[in-house]
Amino acid sequence: MIWFFACAFTVIALDQFLKNYLILKLEEGAPIDFIGSMVRLNLVYNDSAAFSIGFGATWIFTIISSVAVLVLLWFSRKIETTGWAIMAGVLLGGVSGNLIDRYLREPGFAIGHVVDYIQIPLNFPIFNVADMAIFFICSISVIRVLRGDQIGRKRVSE
Repeated sequence: MIWFFACAFTVIALDQFLKNYLILKLEEGAPIDFIGSMVRLNLVYNDSAAFSIGFGATWIFTIISSVAVLVLLWFSRKIETTGWAIMAGVLLGGVSGNLIDRYLREPGFAIGHVVDYIQIPLNFPIFNVADMAIFFICSISVIRVLRGDQIGRKRVSE
């Protein structure tokens, strides 16, 4: 259980620190090269979900994310392995990182815009650390389930 909360806290702290730091250092819509021209930092305020799905429906994503946080907290009591605890914690951190923005940032409570800042110039949406955590853990979870693992449980020997 300690891994679950440690990973969640780490992702939330890193995500929120970078968002707040980059808000102070970057101008909105004025990208700067970070790793050559392969990765740019470009501050944007996103009122949709990942990959700009659902433009203008922030309150719906706030509700969905709030439910996801509650489900992950409930599910954490049933996790049997360190690996799944780490994965669930990282997922909780990612969802919570963006949810904090939705609750606390402009234009208002539960309709706030998510701060995105990582841009890969291949016509790919701009994203943040929380988005990376969510995408990475969902991808790993799918692979594990396809390999026969049960979510949250120890692998059963055949």
